[in-house]
Amino acid sequence: MIEVKSLAKGYNGTIVLDIPELKIEKGESFGLVGNNGAGKTTFFRLILDLIKANKGEVLSQGIDVKKTVDWKSYTGSYLDEGFLIDFLTPEEYFNFIASVNNLSKGDIQKFMDEFEDFFNGEIIGKGKYIRDLSRGNKQKVGIAASLMTEPEVLILDEPFASLDPSSQIRLKNLLKKLKEEKNLTMLISSHDLNHVTEVCERIVVLDKGIVIHDIKTQEDTLKELESYFAV
Repeated sequence: MIEVKSLAKGYNGTIVLDIPELKIEKGESFGLVGNNGAGKTTFFRLILDLIKANKGEVLSQGIDVKKTVDWKSYTGSYLDEGFLIDFLTPEEYFNFIASVNNLSKGDIQKFMDEFEDFFNGEIIGKGKYIRDLSRGNKQKVGIAASLMTEPEVLILDEPFASLDPSSQIRLKNLLKKLKEEKNLTMLISSHDLNHVTEVCERIVVLDKGIVIHDIKTQEDTLKELESYFAV
């Protein structure tokens, strides 16, 4: 579903990402881990055509993302607070997303009902602008908005960061449910090795922009990753 060919990105002569080849199949839950500066966010930004590569291409359903916007209709993403419109309330923001994507009032209500548990009474009906929410609640708004259009592909950068333990568990359960019921293709980066091994069936380790490991998640995967990062 997503294929990378000879992809490289550099800044001021320094290469920060260099992936000769990588393919993510439809319905695959793909985890991306690495230390700060490994190139995780750069990789996701290239997939979403938010930055330009020095060379190579990213294909979504066989089409170069630079050459069409068709992939946007089936791709949901949340990388950081820059994806939000912080002078709106959460309700206004969700209504805006709905209007852009031609969703009905019924679709909005269905969305609100489905995410009621995830919001945990902290998002809707509080009369707050997004900018006045806690960092964790901003994260919830962004993650929920990325799923509002029921995408085929979901890209989340550090989705568990800033969430309290209860919200982290709710998010893990939500992602597992979407994977099982809708065969959602998920690309998730995380510093939390435990969470990513629970949610993702395949994990890639980046180090200074290079793929060091590409493994299928098994019973001993968490220990294997912990051993790698303990060195």
